[in-house]
Amino acid sequence: MDRELAGHIADLLTSANRRLRRASRAELERAGVTPGQLRVLRLLHAAGSPLRVSELARQLDVIPRSATSVVDLLEERGLVSRQPDPADRRAILVALTPPATDLLRALRASRAAGVAQLIDRLSPGEQAELARLLTVLTDDD
Repeated sequence: MDRELAGHIADLLTSANRRLRRASRAELERAGVTPGQLRVLRLLHAAGSPLRVSELARQLDVIPRSATSVVDLLEERGLVSRQPDPADRRAILVALTPPATDLLRALRASRAAGVAQLIDRLSPGEQAELARLLTVLTDDD
């Protein structure tokens, strides 16, 4: 591929991502959640069941103390709860609370609205093609 075209594509992708992040940042501020906290909430949601702090730290690629700090803040806000691990009495599991699930649902809807606003300039066929191309680029082989 032509390096100049590759650079142009990289700039365009960065610009589109920046627009989405800007809109998302405002929504997160209104919700009182940081991007790092949202990442923990999304990880817990994707897991489908409570996780140990050590597993959260591993998936976030941070030291356990950093994950503990984020969990502490989320627990103070009532977005996660700690519970004993039935498989190991020494371990603690972190679980989403119903308010966290509601918050994630609202943030997802807001994000979808932001994406829709951005891509509404495209025809339905172009939107489908964009989704297909992005899937090819992000698909893990």
